[in-house]
Amino acid sequence: MSLSEDADPSEQRAAARPAAANTPTRVTFNRLELHRILNLYGRMVADGEWRDYAIDFLRDRAVFSVYRRASEVPIYRIEKDPRLARKQGMYSVISATGLILRRGHELDRVLLVIDRKLAVV
Repeated sequence: MSLSEDADPSEQRAAARPAAANTPTRVTFNRLELHRILNLYGRMVADGEWRDYAIDFLRDRAVFSVYRRASEVPIYRIEKDPRLARKQGMYSVISATGLILRRGHELDRVLLVIDRKLAVV
């Protein structure tokens, strides 16, 4: 038997772990979240209020930006930041000025701040 066969398997796993930790993971919206956001986007486009969007999947958060015109700054940013999941909530809606309009744990409730149709009850 060689020394490598006698080595503890947990040591081998520990040696392999840093390589796996260096692979960049990105935060994304899941299918249900994107469905909800794109439904709202579609209604606002039909009303003529919104015209363009951008999606960014970053290491620490996912951002859905909404534009009135393609050449402007986004009028709203819908962000998902999992680091805040146990604190204020991982979803937030941020205005063009950087003001956080609403933050929470449930995407539907957070989107009510910009979804006028569902907000009137």
